[in-house]
Amino acid sequence: MESEPTDPVRVIEDLVRDVEGGILGMPGGRFYAWVIGGSLPAALAADWLTSAWDQNAALYSCSPAAAVVEEVVGVWLKDLLCIPQSASFALVTGCQMAHVTALAAARHSLLARAGWDIEERGLYGAPPIRVISSSNRHASIDRAIRLLGLGTRHVEYIEPGEDETMDAQALISALEARGGRPTIVVLQAGDINTGVFDSFQTLVPIAMEHGAWVHIDGAFGLWAAATPEYRDMTKGAGAANSWATDGHKWLNVPFDSGYVFVADAEAHRASLSTRAPYITENAIARDQIDWNPEWSRRARGFSTYAALRQLGRDGIADLIGRSCRYAQKLVDGIGSLEGAQVLWRPNINQGLVRFLASGSDASISEHDRRTQQVIDHVVQGGQAYFGPTTWRGMRAMRISVLNWQTSDSDVARAITAVADALHA
Repeated sequence: MESEPTDPVRVIEDLVRDVEGGILGMPGGRFYAWVIGGSLPAALAADWLTSAWDQNAALYSCSPAAAVVEEVVGVWLKDLLCIPQSASFALVTGCQMAHVTALAAARHSLLARAGWDIEERGLYGAPPIRVISSSNRHASIDRAIRLLGLGTRHVEYIEPGEDETMDAQALISALEARGGRPTIVVLQAGDINTGVFDSFQTLVPIAMEHGAWVHIDGAFGLWAAATPEYRDMTKGAGAANSWATDGHKWLNVPFDSGYVFVADAEAHRASLSTRAPYITENAIARDQIDWNPEWSRRARGFSTYAALRQLGRDGIADLIGRSCRYAQKLVDGIGSLEGAQVLWRPNINQGLVRFLASGSDASISEHDRRTQQVIDHVVQGGQAYFGPTTWRGMRAMRISVLNWQTSDSDVARAITAVADALHA
């Protein structure tokens, strides 16, 4: 770092030059490696304004505009995602902190029922909370459990059935094994590899009957509720205790946009709210600091507001529907190529394929190496970007489609890129 100041224009020119070759094309329409969307024009412009306005969206008094826009966004999101309007909400950095926020509320509620004030007494001597989750859960659930001091030793994993979802009888057995213990049940709206949804209509009532707190990880899948075509996949989800999702996935908002909703607003607020002599409280408007774990925070409501306005209800449904159709076209098109095998055809926007080594006696490890080889070749070619995963002990290429820019020509180019890699 230089001792003397540097002209700001030169700083930016140098930055652009120095990062060349290290920027992934994830905002584009042919990025299928991870569950990441792009940035809608209105959302991107609003994000620029957010930086230019430089508001601290911690309190209404810090930025009335940011606070009111966030309130509006919360109402719209709950309506779109079929979450009860009585639920509280928060705009956080991403689904990771959405899980932390929701499970902090769960921790407060469950321990309050047991006569334990977690905010005052901490976890020392508190009744242990167990978490029941599918073994296919996203790793951000584990990290939220660690951050909250619940401990991964207290997590009980249920192996999913052939359909990749949590089995009702397995959940009942797990709940009855140690009845009476404070329990959180984590269900999935959209598995990271297959996109499958747990049966909320069946599982949520079971968990509720046993006094458990039900949290739904809907990082991308919860958006299915916003379209008549896929809404049935989320049927029964509205009866849960908390929900987490991301804006930078299907809503195509720039990064730093996660959403969390909690049915028990009192538990949500009690677990996070803070006060100090210099904080100017507002008796009428919503102070954001009461609902999220941050203090100084970006006014992320602006870009979400812009995305929702640009798309509208019909545009969001169309975007989701197109993404799912393109995922199916990609899986079917790639799967029809010689040397390719479909492992999971999308029921929504996630699919899996792998590539087979030559020879009828080729081993799984040889198929794994061939799969990775093809993926690497496609990425190096620059026509599309896919990523690997391991599913049921096999290396696979995951296909994930969420970007608003993805088109028929993008899909065709991606299939051609894979075909070229198979013949390389």
